[in-house]
Amino acid sequence: MSEPVYGTRIVRALRGGQITLPADFRRALEIEEGTMLAISLSSERELTITPLRFSKGPSKGSTWLKEIYEMFADARQEAIDKGYTEEEINQWIDEAVEASRRDRAASQLSDQESVEQVPATRRSA
Repeated sequence: MSEPVYGTRIVRALRGGQITLPADFRRALEIEEGTMLAISLSSERELTITPLRFSKGPSKGSTWLKEIYEMFADARQEAIDKGYTEEEINQWIDEAVEASRRDRAASQLSDQESVEQVPATRRSA
């Protein structure tokens, strides 16, 4: 079987500028729901979309990530001492982050819908 050729696809921008990445692109780049993407705009007005991959634990070059990881070190150790595994702790953190993202997105959507539902008024002459 030959290697797939992805090439270029044409997609339509939806309300609010949303686009859908073609499924074969998402599969090739291992993009799933919740995957963080870096989006860059070049001086030639071209977009580049790159999936971000995060390693477990603090990265060598990320000072703020090290600080956050260290802030929760005691709580993490306490959970480990109580018999919880790193995998369980990481799963709970992932679930909490995802819930927070959903809540924030729902709040932003609700705010946007509220603005759109405000009727326009005309001045009478």
